[in-house]
Amino acid sequence: MKRTVYPVLMALIFLFATIGCESPSGGGETSLDSQIDSVSYSLGYLYGQNLSSGGVESLEDDKFLSGLNQALDRGDSQIDDMAMQSLMQRYQQEITQAAQARREGEAAANIEEGNRFLEENAQNEDVSVTESGLQYRVIEEGSGDRPEVSDEVEVHYRGTLVSGEEFDSSHSRNQTATFPVSGVIAGWTEGLQLMREGATYEFFIPSELAYGNNPPPGSIIEPGSVLIFEVELIDIKE
Repeated sequence: MKRTVYPVLMALIFLFATIGCESPSGGGETSLDSQIDSVSYSLGYLYGQNLSSGGVESLEDDKFLSGLNQALDRGDSQIDDMAMQSLMQRYQQEITQAAQARREGEAAANIEEGNRFLEENAQNEDVSVTESGLQYRVIEEGSGDRPEVSDEVEVHYRGTLVSGEEFDSSHSRNQTATFPVSGVIAGWTEGLQLMREGATYEFFIPSELAYGNNPPPGSIIEPGSVLIFEVELIDIKE
C-alpha cells in the first residue's frame, strides 16, 4: 500500500545525519523495485536501527505497525497523549536500568580480569606504578620539558585492550593528535605529565582511570576495561 509521507522524509534526513547507514545484517531479502520501495525500506531499517541502538530489543510487530499506520492515516491513538507519555517514560527507565545492570555485570568480569593483568604486569622490573595505580614503562626517554595540566600537547599513540586488540591509533590515520592535557581520561592526564618532549611511554591504565563502566558508544572497549596506550610526546604547544 502506498502512502504520501513527504514530511517523513525529514525524519529520514535526520536519521542519516545522526546514526548513519549500514548494510543490513539480518532478516530476509525484500524486493526494492522503485525509489519509493527503497525509501520505505530505508525508513524502516534506519528507524529499527535507531530503536535498537537505544536499547529496544524486541517489539510486537503487529502492534508497532498498527500504531504506525494509524499515525500515518492521521487516526486517533488508542492511548491518550498523557498516558502514552507516562508509558514511554516508564519504558525508557526500564531500558536504562537494564542497560546499567548489563554494564555492571560486564564491568565486574572485566575488572577482575584487568586486576589480574595489572598484578602480574606490576611484577615486571621495567614497569613503575604510581600512587593512583597507573602503570607505565619507559620505552624511550625524552630530553625536553614536561607538560603541565594546563598545556596542550601533540602526540602519536596506539591504544589496545589487554588482549592486544587495537581500538584506536593515530598512526593508522597518519596524523598526530593534539589536545589539552586536562581534556583526556585521568590516566592520560597523569601519564603525560610524567613524560618529557621526545619520550615514548607505554601506559597500563586501570578502568577507574580510563572510562570506568561507560566506554565510548560504538567502541570495542567494554565496561571495566584496562587500557594500554603507547604514547609518543612530540610537542608541547605554546
